[in-house]
Amino acid sequence: MRKSLQLQAEMTEEFGTCVLDVTLDCEDGAPVGGEAEHAAMVVALAMLASEKARIAVRVHAVNHPAFESDMAIIAGKLAHKITHIMVPKVESVDDVIKAEQALLAASADHLPLHVLIESPAAVHRAFEIAAHPRVQSLSFGLMDFVSAHGGAIPVDGMGSRGQFTHPLVVRAKLEIASSCHAHGKVPSHCVVTEFNDTAALTAAARRAARELGYTRMWSIHPKQIRPILEAFAPTEGEIEDAAKIIASAAHADWALISFDGKLHDRASYRYFWQVIERAHQTGRALPADAQGYFQTVVQ
Repeated sequence: MRKSLQLQAEMTEEFGTCVLDVTLDCEDGAPVGGEAEHAAMVVALAMLASEKARIAVRVHAVNHPAFESDMAIIAGKLAHKITHIMVPKVESVDDVIKAEQALLAASADHLPLHVLIESPAAVHRAFEIAAHPRVQSLSFGLMDFVSAHGGAIPVDGMGSRGQFTHPLVVRAKLEIASSCHAHGKVPSHCVVTEFNDTAALTAAARRAARELGYTRMWSIHPKQIRPILEAFAPTEGEIEDAAKIIASAAHADWALISFDGKLHDRASYRYFWQVIERAHQTGRALPADAQGYFQTVVQ
């Protein structure tokens, strides 16, 4: 966790903006019987982070004995330090409501929830879960999802290739992405466990971004971060065209324009503005006429 926070600080300095979140883990990271002590350690680490850091915490699932303690410690002491709380193994809106109630009890009612969808039943309810106003993002928990099928999905469904070819896994990914876009939430793609295989990671990230509609992706190793950023970033040509189109549209007071022989209106303006936003979020260089969109005013 310390290394992750240090890497985040270094990359924020390099890119001029925070290009990755760090999620401190209380679920798999805590030893059995030592959950409260682990949560206290997470609080101490988060408090030492800089003001520019984007930190989240994954707590235990809502049906775990340590859930309420996690929420009281994490949300109660870090409410104004973290960006969100990640709740694993969410099965229904009832789980989201329980997590929301825990936030309210900890006087952290402003904090959003990110949830992990990790079972067939949760996938079935993804649209309902994504619609809840407290939910900001849905992530796909690949390995738990495969395991939940009792051996019906072979082990290669967890791998970098099988997760893009097995119909049940692909269907789950599409449902999650679609539910997020239907309700204006962020779909976050699952991990690639082959962390030493850069080619496999890059291919998976590109497919997640270009084919399945995901706008974020989890990494489990520092080597994975830059390939993910590259795969999810627009190309230089896309950024240049988007900047020109938005500038021309603004000059025309958002009326119709022609660009490279193609008609553009407000529907496509929204798309090209999103390209510029994605470029900024992934630390890409912006053309001079687009840099002012993201300048911070200091008083």
